[in-house]
Amino acid sequence: MTGQLSSCIALAKNGDREAMDRIVSENTGLIWSVVRRFMGRGVDTDDLFQLGSVGLIKAVKGYDPSFGTEFSTYAVPKISGEIRRFLRDDGLIKVSRSIKERANSIRLARRELEQRLGREPSVIELSDYMKLAVEDIASCELAVMPSDSLQRETGEDGFTLEQVIGDEQGEERLIEHFSLRQAIEELGDRERKVIVLRFYRGMTQTAAARILGISQVQVSRTEKKALQHLREALS
Repeated sequence: MTGQLSSCIALAKNGDREAMDRIVSENTGLIWSVVRRFMGRGVDTDDLFQLGSVGLIKAVKGYDPSFGTEFSTYAVPKISGEIRRFLRDDGLIKVSRSIKERANSIRLARRELEQRLGREPSVIELSDYMKLAVEDIASCELAVMPSDSLQRETGEDGFTLEQVIGDEQGEERLIEHFSLRQAIEELGDRERKVIVLRFYRGMTQTAAARILGISQVQVSRTEKKALQHLREALS
């Protein structure tokens, strides 16, 4: 990132309206590159652009250069996420009723087990309780995850899944969240569980280890292996 852009972002984060307007103006091409992927879904193009602009502004406010991620790499999922949120809330991105109903049943069962056990139930315990395969539970929960999950911080180190798999060439593959979900579903059983607990449920490695019945070291090794598989699958 150039020093000029870095200074401009710093000013914008501190409330400098002119600096923020300049960043938006200089990144219209980036916004349009994302907007084009959502055209033809019944929403006016100018409205999509405005939504993308909101996403860019949120990216400016949340960007931290110390993570070592290029601003454009960080901004693209934010822009995409803002548009996806609108489309999902407006009912234009469909998740089948049966999946929604099953996901709701899983959520209720998780709550019941948590009250009964006095702790977060393990995935295996939830699977046994509901008589559902672990894979079915993971697939349902991933299908209804909010579109901002790539930016959700882990409970331990504050990193997001977007930051740990992204790189300067990662903009295209980070745009489509469903591609990431598919890649996660193709992971091994333990790898998928660790990714879901760490990056979608925001747990620390220690908490994830307790739920899965393994050591924190095993969680750490499994997480690194899973992230490498995701990078390869999305490259």
